[in-house]
Formats: sequence, structure tokens, C-alpha cells
Amino acid sequence: MDDRGVGHEALCFPQLLNASCWKPKRPLSEAVLIYSVLSFISLLTASLDLLVIISISHFKQLHTPTNLLLLSLAVADFFVGLNMSFQIVLTNGCWFFGDFLCIFYNSLDYTITSASVGTMVLISVDRYVAICDPLHYSTKVTVRRVSVCICLCWSCSFLFSSLILRDNLIQPGRYNSCYGECVVVIDYFMGIVDTILTFVGPVTVIIVLYMRVFVVAVSQARAMRSQIAVIFQRQQTVHVKRSEMKAARTLGVVVVVFLSCLCPYYCSLFSDQSSFFNVMSVALEIWLFYLNSCLNPVIYAFCYPWFLKSVRLIVTLKIFQPHSCDVNIL
Repeated sequence: MDDRGVGHEALCFPQLLNASCWKPKRPLSEAVLIYSVLSFISLLTASLDLLVIISISHFKQLHTPTNLLLLSLAVADFFVGLNMSFQIVLTNGCWFFGDFLCIFYNSLDYTITSASVGTMVLISVDRYVAICDPLHYSTKVTVRRVSVCICLCWSCSFLFSSLILRDNLIQPGRYNSCYGECVVVIDYFMGIVDTILTFVGPVTVIIVLYMRVFVVAVSQARAMRSQIAVIFQRQQTVHVKRSEMKAARTLGVVVVVFLSCLCPYYCSLFSDQSSFFNVMSVALEIWLFYLNSCLNPVIYAFCYPWFLKSVRLIVTLKIFQPHSCDVNIL
């Protein structure tokens, strides 16, 4: 018999002696540190993203196409913060919530990831049109069109997660080897599809669009420095607004941080599955993905004055005053 069987405290479910999973051996100090850090990140992520959601939803002046995309990203990040509560439980090595909540947790995780990636693509398209075709931006990118795109993004993410986890949804817990385990399995073909649709394809589109935005931004900056902007009789040279350029830089930072947090996990898929790098990168992906959701509101705080102003109004409860939604927040 395994020496772990000396005490029932080593089992996830002591009453199921022959069917329960084993708890991993971990020093108490390490367990406390992991619980504390994940709990802090979870609470901070949910709180900060909730502030973003309330700000953009409440103040009418913030109801712009770009801010609606930030709202979609904040909703995804908010659910990441909530979903971390399940991950905190899993750090103990045991799952106590049953097979249904296990598949719900994993489905939510896949839906959030797909929606975040899709929103990043929409943000890149928004900046591409704003910088490269500023004359037609207001007609091409409207609040209505962006709202439809966001709804389609979330709907497709939900359908995709349902498809990729279909076997697990039909029979929750079918891949668990013991009680106290939360395991989902994706077949090889769907894994390849997932990698293409949620990593290779979107990352390629984002990089291509932002490279184009970067080239146009550099050319515009050179034109303004050399003061060659001349209006001819039947021809106009259109320059990008300074606010649009600032928004492009800010959202560029958001995109770069997002890609930096997303890449480690997908890079591990192309490595030896039994390698130390693969095992470590899966853990790193979880931490980085959660950390990214917490970093986005911090980036807004440094780059968007309206966010700090709206937070002050929310914290002081001034948003409950009559007509507070019409306050000049910009």
C-alpha cells in the first residue's frame, strides 16, 4: 500500500477510501502563499474590471465604439476574476463541486478566452480603420455595428466552447479517474482547430493590422514634423487626430500585454508533452492569463484620464445622483 494511505487526511474524500483522489503533498507555507496570492489577484481583477464596466455603461459620454470594445474586454476579464475562485480550489489538488460545475468552469474558461481573443481582433480592426482611413471611420465604425460584432463574438465563443467540449458536456466527468478530480479531454483534431482559431489566426491578423497602423503612424508623424501638410485645390491630405493616435498607442500596449500573456501556453503545444517546459508553461499560462485580466484596468488608469475620474464618482457614490450619467467625464 502507498505510504500516503497512513491517514485519511491525504484523501480528497476520506469516506470514499478506494475511489477518492489523493491530495498532493505540499508544505503549509507554500499552500498559504498560493491561496493568498490567487485570492488577492482574483479580488483585485474582479473589482477593477467591475469599475471599468460600470464606468463605460453608466456615463453616456463614454458610449463610443472603441469604449464598447473595452467594455467587452472588461466583461471577459471580470469573469476571469470570478473563474479564479475555481482555480483556487484546484490548487489544493481536489475538486469538491461535482462534475456539472467542473464542466461549467472549463466551458466558461474556454468561452472567456475565445471572447477575449475575438475582442482583441476587433480592437485591432477598430484602430486600423481609425488610423488608416480616418475620413470614413465615423461611417464605417458605429456604435450599432460594434455592438453587433461584440454580440457575434460572444455568441461564436460560446458555440465554439460547446463544440470543442461536446463529449465532456454529454457526459460530465467521463474522463475522471477518481472522485475529487476535474478533467476535460479534447481530441487531437479539435485541439488543432482550437490552436488555429484562438491563437494562430487571430495573432496573425492582430500583428498584420498593427504593423500597418505603425507604418501609417510613423509616416504621419514625419509629415507633421516636416510640416508638409498642404491642402491643394481638389486634394486634401488627411492627418490622423492626436486623440486617435493616443488611443492607438494605449490599445497597442493592451494588445502587446495580451499576446505576451497568451503565447507561453500555445508555444508549449509545439513542444514535447512530457517535457519540463510543457509542465511549467501550463502553470505559467494560468498565472499570466489571470494577471493579464488584472493589468488591463491598470493600463487604463495610467492612459485614460476618464477612467480615474469615473472611479472617483463611483467610489463617492455620486453616480446615484440625478442625471449623473450626463456628467462631462472627458
